[in-house]
Formats: sequence, structure tokens, C-alpha cells
Amino acid sequence: MKFTPEKYKIEDKPMTPFIDEQEIWDYLNTGESTTSQVRGVIKKAMNKQRLNLEEVAILVNAQQPELVEEIKEAARELKRRVYGNRIVLFAPLYVGNLCMNNCEYCGFKASNTKQKRKTLTKSELIQSVEALEENGQKRLILVYGEHKKYSPEFIAETVRTVYDVKVGNGEIRRVNINAAPLEIEGYRTVKEAGIGTYQVFQETYHRESYANVHLSGKKADYDYRLTSLDRAQEAGLDDVGIGALFGLYDWRFDMMALVRHTNHLEACYNVGPHTISFPRLQDALEYKVDDRYRVSDEDFVKMVAILRLAVPYTGMILTAREPHHIRKQVLEFGVSQIDAGTKIEMGAYAKKEGEKQNLEEEQFFINDDRSLGDVIDELIAQDYLPSFCTACYRRGRTGEHFMEFSVPGFIKRFCTPNAILTLAEYIMDYAKEDTAEKGWKLINRELARFEDEKTKQRVLDRIEAIKGGERDQYF
Repeated sequence: MKFTPEKYKIEDKPMTPFIDEQEIWDYLNTGESTTSQVRGVIKKAMNKQRLNLEEVAILVNAQQPELVEEIKEAARELKRRVYGNRIVLFAPLYVGNLCMNNCEYCGFKASNTKQKRKTLTKSELIQSVEALEENGQKRLILVYGEHKKYSPEFIAETVRTVYDVKVGNGEIRRVNINAAPLEIEGYRTVKEAGIGTYQVFQETYHRESYANVHLSGKKADYDYRLTSLDRAQEAGLDDVGIGALFGLYDWRFDMMALVRHTNHLEACYNVGPHTISFPRLQDALEYKVDDRYRVSDEDFVKMVAILRLAVPYTGMILTAREPHHIRKQVLEFGVSQIDAGTKIEMGAYAKKEGEKQNLEEEQFFINDDRSLGDVIDELIAQDYLPSFCTACYRRGRTGEHFMEFSVPGFIKRFCTPNAILTLAEYIMDYAKEDTAEKGWKLINRELARFEDEKTKQRVLDRIEAIKGGERDQYF
């Protein structure tokens, strides 16, 4: 019988589950894609049009090496057109690892008696933020275990504390959140504290696999988690991030489901997720997961490229879970944000150089522990433009108003200038001498590419202001 996808059309309604597993598998089971099919989908993606599930499945089912290379090359070019050569930098800061859930892959799970439980005091939180600012960080994501102690009021108070910390020219200008799903009023409470993006990852969208690894606690409720960001939107918090933990189920299914989640948010709220994350499973204390769905490096790179083509306008986050060589490779194919100088041990940023690391306070094991300075140095060497920009968030360019990718010339008028200015700040305040020298050369190359002399002069004027001691210059 011929596959007729129309019969699986689910009407998207706010606060209502939207994943139809059979729909996804029927798309994936249509067989190997032809050259003409793949090239037709690539052509649509290159016009910056979001792909539907059938088109994503065509890219997933492309097996010929030459077609996979065409997908990667298209993703590389699309990323260049949409983002230029900017890479946004941030750091995760773990506030507390108390947890009431039992997730088989996570070191924080309630049943793990080896886990050393800790919640940063206000003083310890301030010390951690000071250490991050002294290294040049401007953007943080605060991470919390899923526990009743970490209420919306607690989260809001930690956010306000972080924003209040100032060390020299250092300050945190954007605080994102990765925490348990909230009720509508809870989202309103954290929104009022001035947060950026609120992340909730479904981990896997496959119900049976989800149940197999989420044994107890609130997180065991698949539907409650699936509709968590609907509640955020209903609360007026329109800057949200979705993600899946790849390795819990077939990567093809979960990647398709991420696109379906994007479709759902756009259909119900006229705005998709601000970011998509795609961490791979990593070992952790008390790790108890069947490894049959582990994602190979080859498939992971292909997946990142397909995601970039599928959702041209969505930020894509790659974390320090991945080793250096993989991070370096997939930056080409669609990643727009990475963490750097990452430490996930509780209170680790405030520890002295050489002080012993305590793996019993970590959620999982990371694979890229390079410093922020080392990551910036490499990005510059590869002609990427490191960015700490927070302008869109503070100018109100979020949600439906986030026009970065639909307004012609936005990158040239706002994104690249703001990235240059944040890099100039970093060079003046934190960079080593050789990094500073390379950084100014990169800035000069970027300025030489400006076609609008008026914009170029405005950027130059702001650079001079930064050299003169002013900070936080942005468009």
C-alpha cells in the first residue's frame, strides 16, 4: 500500500501532545533516497525554508557517500549565509544537584548514593560568577537538578544574584536556564527575573524508551514534559530551547521528533525554539543504559548537517560533552553556539588552579575541558568570529520579534557588528598578547568586508570607545 502521510496529520493544539510515532517511522521507512530527491530538498533548504518531516526523512535516508557530502556542503554554505562566521560562546554553571527523579543515564539521579549532593550558597554562587567574569564570560546557562528546592522563586533569586555580580569590566549580560519544567505561573516568575532562554529537553521522544530510562519522579511523566514549553509560551516566555539526548533511542527518530517539536511550537505560537541542543550520551556515575543506540561520529556529523538544513533559523548548541576533534568538525556544518572553559563540578569555577576535581559532584563526564582563552584562540585561528553578543535579548528581538534571519541584511547591520564589539571588549580586558594580536587582525578583516561605510564607521567609533574604557557597546 502506498504511504499517504496525510492520514497522520495531527492538528497542533496548545498544551496537547503532538508526537505520532507511526507517522515518523512511516516517513523514515520509505527507503533509500534518490539523488534527485536529495537535491530537491537541499534546494529548498538553501532558500532558507524550514523543511517538513518528509523532506527531513529524505536527507536521513540518503546513503550514498557523495550525497551525504552534498548535504554537508549545503549545511556549511547555509550556515555561512545565515550566521556568517560567528560562534556565540557561553558557560554552564551548575547551581545544585539535588534531584527527585531516577533517570538511568544521569549521575544526579535520586538513587545514586555515591553522588555528593550540594546546592551553592549565595556566597558560593557569587564566587563562581566572579571567577567566570574574570575569565571574560558574558553569557551563562544556570543548571539545576530537578528538585522541589529549586522552585521558580529560588531560580529567579539566583538569576538576580548573577546579574548583580560585577568584577572590574566583567558582568553577565544573559542568563539562560536549564531546569525542571514549570507551571505557567512559575514560568512567569522566572521571566520577571530577566532570563534569556529556558531549556527543557525531552531526552527521547520515543515513549517506550522514555519509560525505560525514566523510572520515577516527575520526569517519568512523558506528556507533562513534552508540553512543558507550551506552558512557557502561555506564560509569555517566548524564548525557549528544546533538545534530545542522543543515544537513548534511534537518532533518526529523535532528530525527526525535534523537527516535529519545532513545527508544533510554530503552529501554536507563531515562533519556534530559539535553540536546539543535541548532546550525545556520556558515561556518568551509576550509568545504566543499553548502549545499542549510541550514535557514531559519522552519524552524528550527518545529523548536525541535516538539522541545520531542516531549521535554518534556529540556533544550534554543541556542548563540551563532545571531544575537541568532533567539536571542530561540526562547527562547519551548522553549530552556532558552544560552551567554553566548561566545568560541571559544583563550585568548580571558584577552585584554585590544580585543585582536585571531584567526579562525585558531576552529572556526566565531559570531553573538552579547554579554557575559554584556548577556545577563542583556536576559533580566531580558524577565521571564526567569537561572539558574546546579547543585543537581541536586550533589544527585545525575541520570539515573534526575533527577525534576525528573516530581515535581509540583519547579519550585516547587527550580528557581525555586535560580535566584533564583544570580541574587542574581550581583547582589551582578558586576552593574552598573542591572542589579542590575532584578534585585532580578525576584526580588521571583518571590517574590510563591510559594504556599508556608514555602518563600518559606527563600528569603528564604538571600538575606539571601548579602547577608551567604555563597555557594553551594541546595536
